[in-house]
Amino acid sequence: MLELPPPSPLVWILAGEASGDVLGARLMHALRARNPHIRFAGVGGTRMAQEGLASLFPMRDLAVMGLVEILPRVRQLSRRLNQAVADIAAQKPDLVITIDSPGFALRLLRRIAGMGMLRVHYVAPQVWAWRQKRVHKFPGLWDELLCLLPFEEEFFGRHGLKTRFVGHPVLQSGAQEGDASRFRARHGLADNARVLVLMPGSRRSEVPRLLPVFGQMLALLRTSMPDVVPVVPVSPVVAATVEQAVHNWPVRPIVVTDVDDKHDAFAAAGAALTKSGTSTLELALAGVPMAVTYRVNPLTAFMARRLIRVPYVAMVNLLAGRAVVPELLQENCAPDVLAREVQTLFETPPVAQAQKAAFASVLHGLEGPGGSLPADAAASAVLDLLAARGQP
Repeated sequence: MLELPPPSPLVWILAGEASGDVLGARLMHALRARNPHIRFAGVGGTRMAQEGLASLFPMRDLAVMGLVEILPRVRQLSRRLNQAVADIAAQKPDLVITIDSPGFALRLLRRIAGMGMLRVHYVAPQVWAWRQKRVHKFPGLWDELLCLLPFEEEFFGRHGLKTRFVGHPVLQSGAQEGDASRFRARHGLADNARVLVLMPGSRRSEVPRLLPVFGQMLALLRTSMPDVVPVVPVSPVVAATVEQAVHNWPVRPIVVTDVDDKHDAFAAAGAALTKSGTSTLELALAGVPMAVTYRVNPLTAFMARRLIRVPYVAMVNLLAGRAVVPELLQENCAPDVLAREVQTLFETPPVAQAQKAAFASVLHGLEGPGGSLPADAAASAVLDLLAARGQP
């Protein structure tokens, strides 16, 4: 009797925000390069759709953060969680991958714990930063945790959790490959125009916090820096929100949604203001001097300040172990403070050069094991789990 080959593995994969969509797309690409027959289902954005994922529901439904900001969305998030659990139960995938978004992803992993499929969480919850006791709730949630930061493997391993450091995906972002001349030519900018990158975030809940402050800052800069050209790189998900918010700014910015155009803007930029997070590493890779700024609901800030257990919020500072870039948070996220910092970055070369020198050592520590690309290292971890379960 002719023996049929085993069915190709089905991987159910979830991303809840733009950065996770990029990670998911790279991982899908790397997995398919190793096994062209692998199948995918789940939730993702435009980048994962380009790799063939038909999203169960719009990823933007999950893109929310903040202790207070999430409250109006609780009912919708609960419905989406039930929908995801039902789909996994129906499709019976061989492996489930959740990417970042711990508020949603860890609940999903807990709900499917008894279904028998392998579970991987990609991007470690940052419990090392605040509320470290939460780590005791993680055993049993996943078969392997894929982490981006070198110290996380030791931290989670110390608590008996199977963890693999795969390197930071920012190294695959191409942020360092931009073309300044191309950006200036595309947008009709003079060679001496001073390009200022403003990065307000990728979530609808973030953008309204920073954009008004950026607009007021530009009003102050018009006198001292009349040649400044603001550039606002955003994900397509929030582009319409951003365009509406910047319509009446005193200096009309260039709103960028294309990734290559964003990287060209980095190459042309003399300075940047950015929210905390991966964007600090993107800018560091591109060699853009920066200040990190952020503002959340005052109640969220009040609670966070009592819970955070690390000295810095900017990833580049945390990895360096010192204040490489300024952190201008909450009350320091003010138009006059930001304007002074921008002027310093543009007009004090030693300050900018000191930042650039520090970026190199920070980025070196983010390389994956054996120099492998992060997505390839993550794909190897997933395929190793499937092979141990007897999947091709």
